[in-house]
Amino acid sequence: MDHNARRRTLLGLGTALAGAALLPAAANASAAARGPFPKGFLWGAAIAGHQAEGDNVASDAWLLENIQPTEFKEPSGAGVDHYRLYDQDIATLASLGLNTFRFSIEWARVEPVEGMFSVAALEHYRDVLLSCRRHKVKAMVSFNHFVTPAWFAARGGWETEGAEQLYARYCDKVARHLGDLIDVATTFNEPNLPRLLFGIPGPLAGMADNPRMKGMLAKASQLAGTGKWSSWIFGDFAKIEAGLLRAHAAGYQAIKAVRPQLPVGFSIAIADDQAVDGGEAMRDRKRAIAYEPWFRAIAEHGDFIGVQTYTRELIGPDGVRPPPKDAKFTSAHMEYYPEALEATIRYTAQHVTVPIYVTENGMSTDDDTQRIAYIRSAVGGVANCLKDGIPVKSYIHWSLLDNFEWIFGYGPHYGLIGVDRTTMKRTVKPSARVLGKIAQANGLAA
Repeated sequence: MDHNARRRTLLGLGTALAGAALLPAAANASAAARGPFPKGFLWGAAIAGHQAEGDNVASDAWLLENIQPTEFKEPSGAGVDHYRLYDQDIATLASLGLNTFRFSIEWARVEPVEGMFSVAALEHYRDVLLSCRRHKVKAMVSFNHFVTPAWFAARGGWETEGAEQLYARYCDKVARHLGDLIDVATTFNEPNLPRLLFGIPGPLAGMADNPRMKGMLAKASQLAGTGKWSSWIFGDFAKIEAGLLRAHAAGYQAIKAVRPQLPVGFSIAIADDQAVDGGEAMRDRKRAIAYEPWFRAIAEHGDFIGVQTYTRELIGPDGVRPPPKDAKFTSAHMEYYPEALEATIRYTAQHVTVPIYVTENGMSTDDDTQRIAYIRSAVGGVANCLKDGIPVKSYIHWSLLDNFEWIFGYGPHYGLIGVDRTTMKRTVKPSARVLGKIAQANGLAA
C-alpha cells in the first residue's frame, strides 16, 4: 500500500483525522465580512484525552502502541503533559479570546478495572471543568474519543453483546459527577470512522488484511487472555458500527436522565465528497455507508450533530481517487482544501433537522501562514452557511496543542500551540492569535 496515500486518507478523515490556491480563501473571507456571527457563537479549540494527557496506561490504545508488532509509529508516552498542565492550557486558550474548550474524558481513567470507578479521576476532570469556569470558557466534552479501557477491548469491545450497557453505566457515572459543569456533550467522536475509511475501494481497503495489523491484534488478544480483542478501528467494522449505534442511544438516554437540559449529540467524520469521471453512484454509495446511519441516529437520539472536516475526497466509479497533480498538500500529505468545510456543513444540513456544531477543522503544517489562510477560508465558509440560514453553532479548531496523532505519532503538527516534548514548554503560534482575533470580533474583519 502506498504510504503517502495511506497517510492522506487516515489523517484527512480521522482525526485524531485542504487544493485550492489562496485566492479562493480570500474570496471566502470577503464574503464573511458582510456581518458578524450570531451572539453566543462558540469559538474554540480541541484536544483529546489520550492524545494530550499522557500515561493513559489502562487503555486499549496504550497496549496497542507498546506491543510488537504494532501499527503505531511511536507510543504516546507522556503525551504533551496536559493532564498536569490543563489549567495553563485553558488559561492560554481564554487569553487568546476563545470561549470554548473541547476535550474528552478518558473512560480508561474513570473505570480502569471493570466495575471499579476512580473518584480521583472523576475529581481530576471536575478540576478541569472548574478551570473552564474560572477562565470563563464553555466546556464541550466528549464522553468517548476513540479510546476505551483495555478490559473493555479484551471482552470484544463494541462488537459484543452488552457493550452498550457498560457504556451507559459509565455515562451515568460521569453525568452524575460532572454534568453540572458541562455545557455541551458528545457521546462519541467520529463513530463512523471505520465506515468512512473502509466503506468503499480506496488506499486503506485492505488494511484489515495487513499482516502487521493481524499480528498486532493477535498479540493484543494473547496478552488479554480472551482472544476477543476489538477496539476503535481494529476489529470487525460492521459489528463495531452496530455496537456504537446501540451505545450512542444508551449513552444519550443515560446522560439525559441525569441532565435533561444538557445538549447531547455526537460528531461525525465527513469529507467533501466530489464525484469525478462519472463517480456519482460510488459517491452516493459512500455517503449511504458512512453517513446515513448516523443521520438516522441523530434524528432519534440527539440534540445536535458535530461536523469534523479536513479536506475533500475525489471519488470515481472505481472508488477514491488521488488528489489532482496540481494540488497543494499539508504536511500530513492531505490535500489543502479549506473549502471542504462549507460543503460538508451544507450537505449535513440537507439531512438533519438539528443544529450543526463544527467540532473539528484544521490542518497539519509547519508553515503557520498556511494555517492562517486555512482558518480564514474555512471560517468564511461557515459565514456563508450562516448567511443562508443554516444553524451553525460553533467553530472548534483541531487542535489546541501539537499532540499525539495516533498511528503517526508526534510527527503531524495540527496545533495552534507548539509543544517542546523535552521540556513541555508551550509556544503560541501566530495562527492562534488570528483565530483569537476572529473570535473576539465574532467574525472575520473586512
